Amino acid sequence: MKPLDPITLELVYNSLKSITDETYVALMKSAYSTNIKERHDHSTAITDAQGRLIVQASDSLPIHVASMAGLMKSVLEKYTTEDFRPGDIFVANDPHVAGGTHLPDVNLAMPVFSEGRLVAFVCNIAHHADIGGMAAGSMAGGMSEIYQEGLRIPVVRLFSEGELQNDILDLLLLNVRVPEERRGDYYAQIAACRLGERRLQEVMREHGEDRILTTFDELIVRTRSRVQDSIREIPDGVYEFEDMMDSDGVDAFDIPIKVKVTVADTDILFDFDGTSPQVRGNINVTMNATQASVCYSIKALLDPEVPSNQGLLDAIDIKSDPGTLVNAIFPASVASRAHTCQRIIDVCLGAFAKAFPDRVPAAGNGANTTAVFSGVDPRTDRPYLYLETLGGGMGARPTAHGKDGVQVGITNTSNLPVEAIELEYPLIVDEYSLVKDSGGVGKFNGGRGIRRVVYPRDHACVFSGVGERFRHAPWGLGGGGDGGRGRFLLRTDDGGTERLADKTEPIELKADQAVEVETPGAGGHGVA
Repeated sequence: MKPLDPITLELVYNSLKSITDETYVALMKSAYSTNIKERHDHSTAITDAQGRLIVQASDSLPIHVASMAGLMKSVLEKYTTEDFRPGDIFVANDPHVAGGTHLPDVNLAMPVFSEGRLVAFVCNIAHHADIGGMAAGSMAGGMSEIYQEGLRIPVVRLFSEGELQNDILDLLLLNVRVPEERRGDYYAQIAACRLGERRLQEVMREHGEDRILTTFDELIVRTRSRVQDSIREIPDGVYEFEDMMDSDGVDAFDIPIKVKVTVADTDILFDFDGTSPQVRGNINVTMNATQASVCYSIKALLDPEVPSNQGLLDAIDIKSDPGTLVNAIFPASVASRAHTCQRIIDVCLGAFAKAFPDRVPAAGNGANTTAVFSGVDPRTDRPYLYLETLGGGMGARPTAHGKDGVQVGITNTSNLPVEAIELEYPLIVDEYSLVKDSGGVGKFNGGRGIRRVVYPRDHACVFSGVGERFRHAPWGLGGGGDGGRGRFLLRTDDGGTERLADKTEPIELKADQAVEVETPGAGGHGVA
């Protein structure tokens, strides 16, 4: 079929985009857990029959862009085209054998057929608040191998020709702490897949299979060309930057991440030579998560409106030796990989600060500060689990102050409202505020971090937390000051506080004993 004219291409593209956006909302509104229905820690997408990412929902998380592609690569390595049947749904999560980035992010994929021919897959990812393992929430510090982090799911058929494989679902639910909630979230993902499959069938009937397949190809080609045109804006040369992870939560501190970016016309290479070997703690990152982070940095710097599809992934080259922090191999622990992804973005943007001093912001909070409270609800005698990753300061921009208390970089989840916490869980939020003076000063100030004080109401529970930028402050640019560091504090019986480890193993809280969570601020920009 001949290439589509621009108007037809745009119409078909927006039809596909509407499918991912609708399924995103459907998953959100159907989910049981606050992490999905309130915080929106999920993504939806469409791939072609070859597993190439075509469209991702507008509100999807940037960290999930390569997870979708990783899932489909694993599906297509395990099954041939003849193995797929209408009504099949596949499930997976493992970062080492199934294209995931960490175990709580569970991936689903459903094949879509036209007159018996496989043409596409509809996919989604949802972060389940618990996937089993040694700690509630599956995100605590101290985990040193993938086996400790929860249930590892290879690519398996959850539905076969429309029939739920109950033994598979039983296995998934047996290994988690709040199975009723997990069941609800799985059903929400399944419903989103089925909705996406129906909508894509409708679009194919309207526009025709050939036009849809042509759109797939042209979107990828045009996106790659658009990204390459943007890369031409970067002066040819070599750009370098280095930053540190605070710790791995086990036995390593001040862990370097280095990048050397080489630009020549439309070619760009991100070389992470000199970055730390993978560590025992759970901050390691598999290559697909590194790829998502690098792609985000280019998109944010050069063209925020460029579509997130295979063309973006294909336009950028990355070099990192296997067995390093940013290209971890089995059995590396990866539960807190998002913290490292944030630092990858920091070093990529830091490398371009000299080339684009009028575009690059100072370092943001550079973390996904994780807090988990779990126990038995005294009101119902049933287990509960509250997990949240809290935002912090956004880096000051060359022309504006940074925003306060938001997620930055690789994730765009919301902060859970106080009302939702106290309604859903037997917890009291004693304080929810911004951390005073946590934004770096400058001509434009960095955003401030969040302070949240939470305690279990009339019962004991377990707390764990994982933080970054608790030792190494978010840096300023152009003479701007550093942002404030984060910390976890435990209120003691004498009215004082005790600082907890930056990546805590589970600790017991007495009834009404509060934990204070303070997230990092962000760097300032320019001389005040």
